[in-house]
Amino acid sequence: MSDTSQRLQWVDMAKGLSILLVVMMYSAFSTGEDTGGIGILHWAIAFATPFRMPEFFLISGLFLSQVIGRDWTRYADRRVVHYLYFYVLWAAIHIVFKVALLAGDPLTAASYLAWAVIEPYGVLWFIYMLAVVSAATKLLHDLRAPHWAVLAIGAVLQMASIHTGSYIIDQFCAFFIYFYAGYALAPQIFKVADWAGRNALLATAGLAVWAVINAALVFSPGFVIAPGHVTMGLAALPGLHLVLALIGTLALCVLAMLLSRLSFMDWLRWLGSKSLIVYLAFVLPMGVFRTILLKLDIITDVSVISVLTMIVAIVAPLVLHWIIERTGWGKFLFERPVWAHLPGAPRRPAPTRAQTAAE
Repeated sequence: MSDTSQRLQWVDMAKGLSILLVVMMYSAFSTGEDTGGIGILHWAIAFATPFRMPEFFLISGLFLSQVIGRDWTRYADRRVVHYLYFYVLWAAIHIVFKVALLAGDPLTAASYLAWAVIEPYGVLWFIYMLAVVSAATKLLHDLRAPHWAVLAIGAVLQMASIHTGSYIIDQFCAFFIYFYAGYALAPQIFKVADWAGRNALLATAGLAVWAVINAALVFSPGFVIAPGHVTMGLAALPGLHLVLALIGTLALCVLAMLLSRLSFMDWLRWLGSKSLIVYLAFVLPMGVFRTILLKLDIITDVSVISVLTMIVAIVAPLVLHWIIERTGWGKFLFERPVWAHLPGAPRRPAPTRAQTAAE
């Protein structure tokens, strides 16, 4: 296997781990809020709190160096407009389905649609922010800002726990450091992952030590677990939270490399290659299935309900994508049409896996 192929294997595996953690969190917390109970997934998410979203941002920045030197039209088409297209489309779908149709309130739906332009809507905030941090990183690149200075400023912004009332500003300050670290520190991250692939026993031992330390700091005094949220203990302290997030994201990269060597875990790599599809579409089937399951009142255990909800939330978007691929109907849901490209951006055939990872 070539170095590039091996890197794609573990990066997809890391994406698979990340999307599992995201869907797990929403499944656990939404079930907890509906039932007032706490299940096993709450505890798993509590452990992953320091690095769950930072990992997604870091992975998204890993291959940025391969495209950031492009002119603004080509770059923005692939790294800004690309994400904004899916954000706008799926925000509209979510709002119309949940507010206009289910809640029967078209006026409120129209208000939500208007606000979604400047305030990211629901779970789709991550897609919106990918466009924002991608544009910011390109601007900093063109200004020749040194990596060390940007990383230092990003670290300060994260530790400051800024709350301005603007979701875009607050989330940018909280997560930009991880996206930029993925871009700026990609060579070092790949070296660590490559080392883990060659030294599996030592890497596994290192992961065990990290897991113990991470758990000890998360579940330390001050830790609170509730049906709809988790509050970390000492791990929430400014500075320490940042360190745990960076170490945790690196640990997941190492774990992804180790898992990529196990053929029976290939399903997770495949899931990672479809992570955007799952992220865009998991909320609606998750909510519908959870609501039906609770109304039937056949299963009452919070852990079981949460796990079943998580499975359906992951599988449903993949089934939808499979149907679209087979029928040809609805491709615009997961594939950007020609009209949604910037004027002057080059058209090309379907991307290879390497191109997809880079862009």
